[in-house]
Amino acid sequence: MKRSILLQPAGLLAATAMLAAPALAQAPANCPVQYDQLVQALKRSVKASGGPTNGGLDNNEWAAVVDRNGAVCAIAFTGGKPGDQWLGGRAIAVQKANAANSFALDRFSISTANLWSPTQPGGSMYGLQGTNPPAAQELLAGPAEQYGTAGDPLVGKRTGGIVTVGGGLALYDQNHRVVGGLGASGDTACADHNIAWRVRQALGLHHVSGGPSPDHNDEIVYDVGSDGHSGSGWGHPSCAGNSMQIAKEIGSGRVDVARVPTTTGEAPGMQPAPPDNGMLPH
Repeated sequence: MKRSILLQPAGLLAATAMLAAPALAQAPANCPVQYDQLVQALKRSVKASGGPTNGGLDNNEWAAVVDRNGAVCAIAFTGGKPGDQWLGGRAIAVQKANAANSFALDRFSISTANLWSPTQPGGSMYGLQGTNPPAAQELLAGPAEQYGTAGDPLVGKRTGGIVTVGGGLALYDQNHRVVGGLGASGDTACADHNIAWRVRQALGLHHVSGGPSPDHNDEIVYDVGSDGHSGSGWGHPSCAGNSMQIAKEIGSGRVDVARVPTTTGEAPGMQPAPPDNGMLPH
């Protein structure tokens, strides 16, 4: 005689709810940073959330961390809700983190700021962005209300993408090994770099062994002249505000004062730069 299994109404409702609820994204096992750590470090590094100024617009900010395999570990923001930051910054932060991780070695780190000059037309890495296009279907998937939370739909995903302006840094442990990448976005590219630098320091993952800058690390190099060319080949243009001065103060940048045209608020004694694209979302 066959017996049927009957679910009581309460049990049926519970089972239905379990099936309907979205599964919480799982961070990869080898993540160098957890969500709560990223939130804390980011909020302490951004003026809008109580931290210091970084010389740009002092907006709220996004940040993302990927592991060494490029899988997203965490995405966070400083505002009260996703719309308090530029919404496009989430995808940009993830791609900056991916780019920094992708072009880092244990002995040599290249920040996304360092990639600006060589990826310009005529540069040695021109066309780099097209080699690893982002997975748009992943970047835009899932409930938008979960963006920037511990359950962000991108957690555990490998989205790809290459962004070549300031804001992306590789993460290095105390043994000088690359363990992932960090991306910051939501302000000018120059301010994003300063923010990422502060966040990496706060996370204790700043043990870089070498890099293309004059200080042999991955700091931003301000040596792009009014002709648009970088003296070192690894330079980044200046942005509006005093982000260059702050970079000098916190050790996140080197300024070639003989070459760099500056905007009001930057190094004294310089002529104002032509209209700058640093005000665009980065």
